[in-house]
Amino acid sequence: MRRLLLLRHAKTENDAPSGHDQDRRLDDRGRLDAAAMGGWIGRHPPLPALVLVSTAVRAQQTWEIVREAMREAAGAGPQAESVPDLYGAEPAELLQIVRMAETSDPACLMVIGHNPGMHELALMLAGSGDTSSRKALEDNLPTTGLAILDFDTGDWNEVAFRRGTLVSFTSPKLLKQTSDD
Repeated sequence: MRRLLLLRHAKTENDAPSGHDQDRRLDDRGRLDAAAMGGWIGRHPPLPALVLVSTAVRAQQTWEIVREAMREAAGAGPQAESVPDLYGAEPAELLQIVRMAETSDPACLMVIGHNPGMHELALMLAGSGDTSSRKALEDNLPTTGLAILDFDTGDWNEVAFRRGTLVSFTSPKLLKQTSDD
């Protein structure tokens, strides 16, 4: 069994002082949302053994906050790698990046990236799964939105479109609506 967590970066400022999209930073709400999601992940094992993070500032900041909140909740933190190709990647490119996890072979992998690719990837991977989660994910993968998919394989190279089971989908808004955040 392989578990994949797809996390979109948290809410950001509209424009970076540099004028470059990759330099946009998290805003206050983004920081709070990232901490809440990191705590949620830390309380809902299994935890990722490896995290692949876009090199965009907002993704890196999201990861730093999520990692700290996971450590507070679970007492541990996974290994992380910055992956420049995650920025602007389309679903097929993202799938190839996920498959490259075979070299370190984590049972649970998290990817922190960007829409529209992350949203499209989540939809394309989910061949089955929790009906309410699938419905909630259909419209959008919002900032700090998390899709969790399981694959009935021991090999990341076998992860493919429509082969995943959507175990759960959550977002900061959904966390606020439930008592189990």
